[in-house]
Amino acid sequence: MKLTILGCYSATPRALTNTTSQVLEINNHMFLIDCGEGTQVELRKHKIKFNRIKHIFISHLHGDHFFGLVGLISTFRLLTRETDLHIYGPKGIKEVITLQMKLSDSWTNYKLIFHELTSTESQLIFEDDVVEVHTIPLNHRVYTNGYLFKEKEGNRKLDMNLVEEANIDVAYYRKLQQGFDVLNEDGVLIANEKVTRPGKKAKSYAFCSDTMYKEDIVPIIKDVDVLYHESTFLEKHSHLALPTKHSTAKEAATIAKKANAGVLLLGHYSTRYDSLKPFKEEAQEVFKPVRLCQDGKVFDFS
Repeated sequence: MKLTILGCYSATPRALTNTTSQVLEINNHMFLIDCGEGTQVELRKHKIKFNRIKHIFISHLHGDHFFGLVGLISTFRLLTRETDLHIYGPKGIKEVITLQMKLSDSWTNYKLIFHELTSTESQLIFEDDVVEVHTIPLNHRVYTNGYLFKEKEGNRKLDMNLVEEANIDVAYYRKLQQGFDVLNEDGVLIANEKVTRPGKKAKSYAFCSDTMYKEDIVPIIKDVDVLYHESTFLEKHSHLALPTKHSTAKEAATIAKKANAGVLLLGHYSTRYDSLKPFKEEAQEVFKPVRLCQDGKVFDFS
């Protein structure tokens, strides 16, 4: 599991900082999460192959989270993309994107599939054999979702010495890997845990931006390996967080602690701050380990 931060600041892009966008690589998938202005430039800068992106997840319809989307869609068209592109986001995202395409006569030569979201409850919105994605209902000034990406449990590993000692026919190896008990060649039922070991641990990643402090997301993200939680403000500016429906670094850390997260990533910083160090210091008073997102930073959780 690898996460590339293309942008992690709030409000507007600046000369040296970008608005929210991330690329999550998990179990051979490459998911784009939010698409602020300049996302396609950052994708090129980090040599991320455009054709590997088949699913884009937009948290909400504030410009710093999706103004780069129509440009990226247009570039895909110019590159003669043929692969379907799935876009998940709030109801209205199809209208705003297709209107721009209509007025510029820039219809895609590939299939654009919108999955518009309206539920205020957590939903399973994507699933295949190896990964599933759930929404995380958040509390912001407009309808907003975070996203929980979860690997499915992998196959169990055969202990070949024990398998052979148990006299199990090769035809049943696949069943053992899938976790089943099997009969050996003598007709004796062999318990799976006696001849196999757990497979590779499934990993999970939760993306929570933008939102005010919302404790009822904790059961959804419980025991997540990596939690990205917005931390627009420091606690000394908490009076700004409430009306704008954002969080402080301390509040992000509190959510991480209650959810028993493995690692907390902070981001979506207000550009009023000259240094990010106080964000980490504030969060670490509540929860560890804490890491600071910065544009261009790559986190490898493999």
